[in-house]
Amino acid sequence: MPVYTLPELPYDYSALAPVISPEIIELHHDKHHAAYVKGANDTLEQLAEARDKETWGAINGLEKNLAFHLSGHVLHSIYWQNMTGDGGGEPLAADGAGELADAIAESFGSFAHFKAQLSKASATTQGSGWGVLAYEPLSGRLIVEQVYDHQGNVGQGSTPILVFDAWEHAFYLQYRNQKVDFIEAMWQVVNWQDVARRYAAARSRADVLLLAP
Repeated sequence: MPVYTLPELPYDYSALAPVISPEIIELHHDKHHAAYVKGANDTLEQLAEARDKETWGAINGLEKNLAFHLSGHVLHSIYWQNMTGDGGGEPLAADGAGELADAIAESFGSFAHFKAQLSKASATTQGSGWGVLAYEPLSGRLIVEQVYDHQGNVGQGSTPILVFDAWEHAFYLQYRNQKVDFIEAMWQVVNWQDVARRYAAARSRADVLLLAP
Protein backbone atom coordinates (compact mmCIF):
# COMPACT_ATOMS: atom_id res chain seq x y z
CA MET A 1 0.00 0.00 0.00
CA PRO A 2 1.29 3.50 -0.81
CA VAL A 3 2.58 5.41 2.20
CA TYR A 4 1.99 8.83 0.66
CA THR A 5 -1.06 9.98 -1.30
CA LEU A 6 -1.78 13.03 -3.43
CA PRO A 7 -4.04 15.43 -1.51
CA GLU A 8 -7.07 16.89 -3.24
CA LEU A 9 -7.00 20.58 -4.06
CA PRO A 10 -9.05 22.72 -1.64
CA TYR A 11 -10.52 24.63 -4.63
CA ASP A 12 -11.16 24.12 -8.33
CA TYR A 13 -8.56 24.73 -11.02
CA SER A 14 -9.85 28.24 -11.79
CA ALA A 15 -10.00 29.49 -8.20
CA LEU A 16 -6.69 31.36 -8.27
CA ALA A 17 -7.14 33.03 -11.67
CA PRO A 18 -5.95 35.42 -12.94
CA VAL A 19 -2.88 35.10 -10.67
CA ILE A 20 -2.40 31.44 -11.62
CA SER A 21 -4.19 30.02 -14.64
CA PRO A 22 -6.37 26.89 -14.44
CA GLU A 23 -4.03 25.10 -16.86
CA ILE A 24 -1.05 25.62 -14.58
CA ILE A 25 -2.94 24.50 -11.49
CA GLU A 26 -4.09 21.31 -13.20
CA LEU A 27 -0.68 20.39 -14.58
CA HIS A 28 1.13 21.41 -11.41
CA HIS A 29 -1.09 19.38 -9.09
CA ASP A 30 -2.12 16.41 -11.22
CA LYS A 31 1.25 15.82 -12.91
CA HIS A 32 4.14 17.42 -11.01
CA HIS A 33 2.92 16.94 -7.43
CA ALA A 34 1.67 13.45 -8.28
CA ALA A 35 5.13 12.57 -9.59
CA TYR A 36 6.73 13.50 -6.25
CA VAL A 37 4.22 11.32 -4.39
CA LYS A 38 4.97 8.39 -6.70
CA GLY A 39 8.70 9.01 -6.43
CA ALA A 40 8.61 8.93 -2.63
CA ASN A 41 6.58 5.71 -2.57
CA ASP A 42 8.79 4.06 -5.19
CA THR A 43 11.92 4.98 -3.26
CA LEU A 44 10.54 3.53 -0.04
CA GLU A 45 9.94 0.25 -1.88
CA GLN A 46 13.47 0.27 -3.27
CA LEU A 47 14.90 0.91 0.20
CA ALA A 48 12.84 -1.98 1.60
CA GLU A 49 14.24 -4.24 -1.13
CA ALA A 50 17.78 -3.10 -0.33
CA ARG A 51 17.27 -3.97 3.34
CA ASP A 52 15.83 -7.39 2.53
CA LYS A 53 18.65 -8.27 0.13
CA GLU A 54 21.34 -6.36 2.04
CA THR A 55 22.41 -4.70 -1.19
CA TRP A 56 23.59 -1.22 -0.33
CA GLY A 57 25.36 -0.12 -3.50
CA ALA A 58 22.63 2.41 -4.37
CA ILE A 59 22.03 3.72 -0.84
CA ASN A 60 23.36 7.25 -1.50
CA GLY A 61 21.14 7.77 -4.51
CA LEU A 62 18.10 6.28 -2.81
CA GLU A 63 18.43 8.47 0.27
CA LYS A 64 18.82 11.55 -1.93
CA ASN A 65 15.77 10.52 -3.98
CA LEU A 66 13.70 10.06 -0.83
CA ALA A 67 14.66 13.51 0.47
CA PHE A 68 13.90 15.08 -2.92
CA HIS A 69 10.52 13.48 -3.56
CA LEU A 70 9.27 13.57 0.02
CA SER A 71 10.23 17.23 0.43
CA GLY A 72 8.53 18.00 -2.88
CA HIS A 73 5.37 16.30 -1.60
CA VAL A 74 5.47 18.17 1.73
CA LEU A 75 6.09 21.60 0.23
CA HIS A 76 3.43 21.21 -2.45
CA SER A 77 0.90 20.01 0.13
CA ILE A 78 1.52 23.24 2.06
CA TYR A 79 1.55 25.34 -1.12
CA TRP A 80 -2.01 24.47 -2.15
CA GLN A 81 -3.37 25.29 1.30
CA ASN A 82 -1.35 28.52 1.51
CA MET A 83 -3.39 30.03 -1.35
CA THR A 84 -6.98 31.17 -1.78
CA GLY A 85 -8.87 33.23 -4.31
CA ASP A 86 -9.99 35.48 -1.44
CA GLY A 87 -6.47 36.05 -0.11
CA GLY A 88 -3.84 38.73 -0.25
CA GLY A 89 -3.15 41.83 1.78
CA GLU A 90 -1.51 41.45 5.18
CA PRO A 91 -2.23 39.23 8.19
CA LEU A 92 -4.63 41.12 10.46
CA ALA A 93 -5.89 40.61 13.99
CA ALA A 94 -9.43 41.11 12.70
CA ASP A 95 -8.99 38.03 10.51
CA GLY A 96 -7.57 35.88 13.30
CA ALA A 97 -3.95 36.36 12.25
CA GLY A 98 -2.85 38.89 14.88
CA GLU A 99 -0.21 36.67 16.51
CA LEU A 100 1.30 35.93 13.11
CA ALA A 101 1.37 39.63 12.26
CA ASP A 102 3.11 40.41 15.56
CA ALA A 103 5.66 37.63 14.98
CA ILE A 104 6.45 38.92 11.49
CA ALA A 105 6.98 42.43 12.83
CA GLU A 106 9.20 41.16 15.65
CA SER A 107 11.26 38.87 13.44
CA PHE A 108 11.71 41.15 10.41
CA GLY A 109 11.04 44.67 11.66
CA SER A 110 7.88 45.16 9.61
CA PHE A 111 5.61 43.38 7.17
CA ALA A 112 7.16 45.39 4.33
CA HIS A 113 10.65 44.19 5.27
CA PHE A 114 9.44 40.59 5.49
CA LYS A 115 7.67 40.81 2.13
CA ALA A 116 10.78 42.21 0.48
CA GLN A 117 13.00 39.46 1.90
CA LEU A 118 10.71 36.57 0.97
CA SER A 119 10.10 38.04 -2.49
CA LYS A 120 13.82 38.41 -3.14
CA ALA A 121 14.65 34.96 -1.76
CA SER A 122 11.97 33.39 -3.97
CA ALA A 123 12.82 35.30 -7.13
CA THR A 124 16.60 34.76 -6.94
CA THR A 125 16.71 31.02 -6.31
CA GLN A 126 19.38 29.60 -8.59
CA GLY A 127 17.72 27.07 -10.84
CA SER A 128 14.77 25.39 -9.13
CA GLY A 129 13.59 26.01 -5.61
CA TRP A 130 11.33 27.77 -3.16
CA GLY A 131 11.08 30.82 -0.96
CA VAL A 132 9.90 29.76 2.50
CA LEU A 133 8.74 31.47 5.68
CA ALA A 134 9.52 29.06 8.51
CA TYR A 135 9.23 28.90 12.27
CA GLU A 136 12.65 28.25 13.84
CA PRO A 137 12.17 26.52 17.22
CA LEU A 138 15.55 27.26 18.83
CA SER A 139 15.05 31.02 18.69
CA GLY A 140 11.26 30.98 18.59
CA ARG A 141 11.44 33.35 15.65
CA LEU A 142 10.34 33.34 12.04
CA ILE A 143 13.01 33.06 9.36
CA VAL A 144 13.06 33.16 5.56
CA GLU A 145 14.76 30.26 3.81
CA GLN A 146 15.83 29.98 0.18
CA VAL A 147 15.33 26.29 -0.60
CA TYR A 148 17.15 24.69 -3.52
CA ASP A 149 15.22 21.96 -5.35
CA HIS A 150 12.93 20.87 -2.49
CA GLN A 151 15.36 19.92 0.24
CA GLY A 152 18.62 21.89 0.05
CA ASN A 153 19.73 24.89 2.12
CA VAL A 154 17.23 24.23 4.92
CA GLY A 155 17.74 24.87 8.62
CA GLN A 156 17.21 21.59 10.46
CA GLY A 157 14.11 21.60 12.64
CA SER A 158 12.49 24.64 11.07
CA THR A 159 8.82 24.29 10.13
CA PRO A 160 7.64 25.82 6.82
CA ILE A 161 4.41 27.82 7.20
CA LEU A 162 4.31 29.83 3.94
CA VAL A 163 5.91 28.61 0.71
CA PHE A 164 6.36 30.27 -2.70
CA ASP A 165 7.08 27.77 -5.48
CA ALA A 166 9.82 29.19 -7.72
CA TRP A 167 10.20 26.18 -10.00
CA GLU A 168 9.53 27.04 -13.64
CA HIS A 169 6.64 24.59 -13.85
CA ALA A 170 4.78 26.79 -11.33
CA PHE A 171 4.63 29.81 -13.62
CA TYR A 172 6.30 29.45 -17.02
CA LEU A 173 3.18 28.77 -19.12
CA GLN A 174 1.70 32.05 -17.94
CA TYR A 175 4.61 34.31 -16.93
CA ARG A 176 7.27 32.92 -19.28
CA ASN A 177 10.70 33.85 -17.84
CA GLN A 178 9.39 36.66 -15.63
CA LYS A 179 9.75 34.93 -12.27
CA VAL A 180 9.77 38.27 -10.46
CA ASP A 181 6.32 39.11 -11.82
CA PHE A 182 4.97 35.75 -10.68
CA ILE A 183 6.34 36.16 -7.17
CA GLU A 184 4.85 39.64 -6.90
CA ALA A 185 1.47 38.32 -8.07
CA MET A 186 1.60 35.51 -5.50
CA TRP A 187 1.02 37.99 -2.68
CA GLN A 188 -2.52 38.48 -4.01
CA VAL A 189 -3.55 34.92 -3.15
CA VAL A 190 -1.82 34.25 0.19
CA ASN A 191 -4.21 32.58 2.64
CA TRP A 192 -3.14 34.29 5.87
CA GLN A 193 -5.58 32.27 7.96
CA ASP A 194 -3.84 29.07 6.86
CA VAL A 195 -0.40 30.57 7.55
CA ALA A 196 -1.56 31.73 10.99
CA ARG A 197 -2.84 28.23 11.83
CA ARG A 198 0.48 26.73 10.80
CA TYR A 199 2.37 29.28 12.89
CA ALA A 200 0.26 28.50 15.97
CA ALA A 201 0.74 24.75 15.48
CA ALA A 202 4.51 25.12 15.07
CA ARG A 203 4.78 27.24 18.21
CA SER A 204 2.83 24.68 20.23
CA ARG A 205 5.50 22.03 19.63
CA ALA A 206 8.00 23.56 22.05
CA ASP A 207 10.01 20.34 22.52
CA VAL A 208 10.49 19.53 18.83
CA LEU A 209 14.28 19.87 19.22
CA LEU A 210 15.75 18.31 22.35
CA LEU A 211 19.36 19.48 22.29
CA ALA A 212 20.08 18.77 25.94
CA PRO A 213 18.74 16.28 28.51
